[in-house]
Amino acid sequence: MQSADVQVGDAVPDMLGEPYRARTLRLPGGPGNGPGDPAVATLVHRAADGPAVPGGRAVLYVHGFADYFFQTELAEFHTGRGEAFYALDLRRYGRSLRDGQIPYDMSDVAEYVPELEAALAVIAADGHGPVTLVAHSTGGLITAVWLASRPSPEPIDTVVLNSPFLALPASAAVRTVMGPVIDLVGPRRPQQVLPLPDHGLYGRSLHTSANGEWDFHLPWKPLHGVPVRMGWLAAVRRAQHRVRQGLGLPVPVLLMCSSRALRVKEWSTVVSTGDVVLDADAIADLSPRLGPNVTCLRIRDAIHDVLLSSPQVRASAYELMGLWLDGWAAPVRALGAGSDTPSDSS
Repeated sequence: MQSADVQVGDAVPDMLGEPYRARTLRLPGGPGNGPGDPAVATLVHRAADGPAVPGGRAVLYVHGFADYFFQTELAEFHTGRGEAFYALDLRRYGRSLRDGQIPYDMSDVAEYVPELEAALAVIAADGHGPVTLVAHSTGGLITAVWLASRPSPEPIDTVVLNSPFLALPASAAVRTVMGPVIDLVGPRRPQQVLPLPDHGLYGRSLHTSANGEWDFHLPWKPLHGVPVRMGWLAAVRRAQHRVRQGLGLPVPVLLMCSSRALRVKEWSTVVSTGDVVLDADAIADLSPRLGPNVTCLRIRDAIHDVLLSSPQVRASAYELMGLWLDGWAAPVRALGAGSDTPSDSS
């Protein structure tokens, strides 16, 4: 199968086991993509529970920075609702990382447009209709800017963002000083690594080898994070500037983030009760810039990835997400009011 300039491979068993299947997307060359740096992405699929419904709803999930799709609980939530589930490992991430590549490297968020559009083409070719876009952290920033740049959001008619990377986790004063430096140096020295502290607290709160309950592939999602490069950060800042200007997304948007931002340097149990990666307060403050119909939910005691929080917290988040999808997004879509309903903040 081929979508535009993207070659879509056959579905093969995924590393997660049945019923997950994966397809390799061979992408057109982009910045930095030479013979030794193949541009590929990976689309993972799980069918909806029950009989297939032609034209039924599908979900497209996009991960965050230094991340990949392993959240089977999220997939099961959606397939249990009768929705086909797709997850995209972006180029140079997770299943799509190839030997010799610089992990997670990019010079502009627009580099990911080919795999995002190809994912939608595969979903349509599989016989599905409307799509709910679900994205986490940097994936939330990438997909929000992408969706705003499309001539029409269709087939996407609903968006769920889990702690999207809408602002750098620094004070306004630091951003004012460092912003121009990043913008100047990033394009000139894109591979220069920023000497940022990483205490590994977030990874420790997640993985079974430390204080967490999740067993993920550490080479793809390291406990202590990865080097942050100037070119990548400059690209993030440009995308965040787009958000501050206002994206005007014409579909219902649910933004979930923690009830508090934490700035800690040593491990304690409090790490598992807040966002130690991004500034949840800044994310919530910027949520109205996404569009006219945004619901912002601050989830008490949630961590950065809200849906990897403690069992009680994420159960509450899933319940709220289901209520919003059925009790707000669906009626708004039926009324055709996606671009006319004012923002809500909870």
